[in-house]
Amino acid sequence: MKISPFAGKPADPSILIDVPALLAAYYTARPDLSVPAQRVAFGTSGHRGCSLDSSFNEAHILAITQAICLYRKHQGIDGPLYIGFDTHALSEPAFKSTLEVLAANRVDAMVDADNSYTPTPVISHAILCYNRKRKRGLADGIVITPSHNPPRFGGFKYNPPHGGPANNQVTGWIQERANDLIAEKLRDVVRMPFEQARIASNVHRHEYLDRYLSDLPAVVDMQAIGESKIHIGVDPLGGASVAYWEAIGERYRLNLEVVNRTVDPTFRFMTVDWDGQIRMDPSSGYAMARMVGLKDRFDIAFACDPDADRHGIVSHSAGLLDPNHYLAVAVSYLFANRPQWSEAVAVGKTIVSSAIIDRVAAGLNRRLIEVPVGFKWFVESLLDGTVGFCGEESSGATFLRRDGTVWTTDKDGLIPNLLAAEITARTGSDPGEHYRKLAAEFGDPQYERIDAPATAEQKARLEKLSPEAVTASELASEPITSKLTSARGNHAPIGGLKVTTASGWFAARPSGTESIYKIYAESFKDRADLQVILREAQAIVNRALEISS
Repeated sequence: MKISPFAGKPADPSILIDVPALLAAYYTARPDLSVPAQRVAFGTSGHRGCSLDSSFNEAHILAITQAICLYRKHQGIDGPLYIGFDTHALSEPAFKSTLEVLAANRVDAMVDADNSYTPTPVISHAILCYNRKRKRGLADGIVITPSHNPPRFGGFKYNPPHGGPANNQVTGWIQERANDLIAEKLRDVVRMPFEQARIASNVHRHEYLDRYLSDLPAVVDMQAIGESKIHIGVDPLGGASVAYWEAIGERYRLNLEVVNRTVDPTFRFMTVDWDGQIRMDPSSGYAMARMVGLKDRFDIAFACDPDADRHGIVSHSAGLLDPNHYLAVAVSYLFANRPQWSEAVAVGKTIVSSAIIDRVAAGLNRRLIEVPVGFKWFVESLLDGTVGFCGEESSGATFLRRDGTVWTTDKDGLIPNLLAAEITARTGSDPGEHYRKLAAEFGDPQYERIDAPATAEQKARLEKLSPEAVTASELASEPITSKLTSARGNHAPIGGLKVTTASGWFAARPSGTESIYKIYAESFKDRADLQVILREAQAIVNRALEISS
């Protein structure tokens, strides 16, 4: 990846979004369904787009919400619908459009009691708490957020009654009907003016913040954090968790300092990411440059992205932890410090997460469940408590309550951050120090992701490759031990290819939005070996694509 000369520096005013133009386009632009990019399309986590590109506009939101109302009727889902939105410029207008449709369709919509922002995990937590011990009248939810993506984007996610991301069957049903509704010029969309919707009898105020905060001791040792008096730094990155961190510190008497309370839809306070764009990614050293610069002020520090479903850990000893490194630390600590978890509880990871997690799990004598990319693959295992911790390389994770029952089935950026504080408080060492010990025992892998050019036809072939298309027997001078096109943990297609050796691996997956495929690679030897793996991976994939054609 070519790094921008502006990476890690304060955002120049010239790259800030024009918020009035973005909002005007939300209401005035009309999607053209003959343009694929302007259709409703749910990716790994919802529909995402930009109003200026006619890919996230009022028409999309009205249609998606009406489709969800139809889906609820089709499935007999008639409990409350929990709804939240983040701080991106397009999120609040999309929330208003959504509420107009929900209210008119007589859905019991649960909105924030203070008309404020609501993190993604808080919605998942609310759904699960309501549905616990219920068989009928189940709740579901909507979160309006494009997650960590640049300020110009909007996003819309639907969480069914299991509380986690909807699977492909559900999102396929919703997007098909939404596009039909747009094609019919929204004729069958039922809505009412927002001023009527907000006071409708089926729109209810819900104390999201209080309910979530009150339950935190069930999942993290808040008492130990408070009693330790460790100095904690937090940057909400201008997102939906901004009010939550202040309240957490006050309620549990933590020595916690929120270093940035600013909410600004331009996110002008950010340092720009690797490509020169503003991106609120708590796992990026460029986006987190300010927080990393403050590491010596705190015993432990962390951040969340705008919808608080991703975490970023800044340790006093090591600065910003690589996401894979912290996942390994979290696994090592949790499975040694949650005595109520069953011995049968497994470790979950996505197929492109570091193999050090595999080694840590083996050292703990715990079963490892590896699934394709996408948090939806963890939902059932979290619900039934068979997976204690699950994580992905892009800083998404959640874990069970201390009693071994489900906390959330969606990514939760707040509890991995609080876990970092628990680890520091209870052990006297921060996560960076813990990782050094793990690396000494299991190896210190080198990990990288690169992009390679690919046509639409090549991406389609890559997604459907068979292991037999890989003719190579070696990778970086080591025998290939496996060629995978489905995940070992659940046998679901990974939408690409993974090739492993004893001390390294690579995986290749097509991008859903760009003319590229992504190559993830790791070596337990050294940086030079990693570069060989990356180079040979491209050759292996290109050869496999030729054979498959």
